[in-house]
Amino acid sequence: MAGDLLDNQGRGDVRWSLPPIHPEGRKFGVVATLVSLFFLLGLDWEIVGWPLLILSAGVFAFFRDPERVVPQSDSAIVSPADGLVIQIAEIEPPRELVIEDGSGTAGLAPGPVTRISIFMSVFDVHINRAPVGGMVNRVVYIPGSFVDASLDKASEDNERQHVLIERTDGVKVGFTQIAGLVARRIVPFVKPGDAVGVGQRVGLIRFGSRVDVYLPAGTGAKVLLGQRVVAGETVLAELGTQKLLEGVAQ
Repeated sequence: MAGDLLDNQGRGDVRWSLPPIHPEGRKFGVVATLVSLFFLLGLDWEIVGWPLLILSAGVFAFFRDPERVVPQSDSAIVSPADGLVIQIAEIEPPRELVIEDGSGTAGLAPGPVTRISIFMSVFDVHINRAPVGGMVNRVVYIPGSFVDASLDKASEDNERQHVLIERTDGVKVGFTQIAGLVARRIVPFVKPGDAVGVGQRVGLIRFGSRVDVYLPAGTGAKVLLGQRVVAGETVLAELGTQKLLEGVAQ
């Protein structure tokens, strides 16, 4: 059950279950199913109806929302997205996360930080989660185009939404939800002033996308380029820790 305390010494009670479908996606799945049944039963067009019925199952699967076991560590920054780590780079954070926005709350400090980019294919879970617990200081939506989210220019050109979370100790972590080639909408679950826990659901992106995470200064990645990560579970970094990691694809 959600909320159960599990640890790495075997304590806790775990049972397998089918992941629920997020309410945001149920309407899409129902509409797709009704259309497929219309072709199958109403028109008897099996050549169209059966593929549409399979597609309907895919729509439900896209919006699956499984429970996650979130590490309860004061130093951990967890992945906000499921997917593939496609870039780890030193880069200036987006100006929307740095500049004074009139709210009276400071943004990220200027200067290069480590950015971890996670690409989500249409087969990944698309519910995004908070990388740290704290107060949501900013949610900034920016309209844009829909180029392939795996391209570097997607961070600047695509429809995107910046989110800034400040921990109780003042450490700030920013991340950006980026719509992709197929995605057409970013759906937020939080707003400025909301308190969130680490691993809490904060939004979703429909149909293929990317999330960029900006680590605090002095913090490096604990994941590798090409590694698959799991939202709310994979530890991307530990605050104040920088260590070179190397991996071999095999």
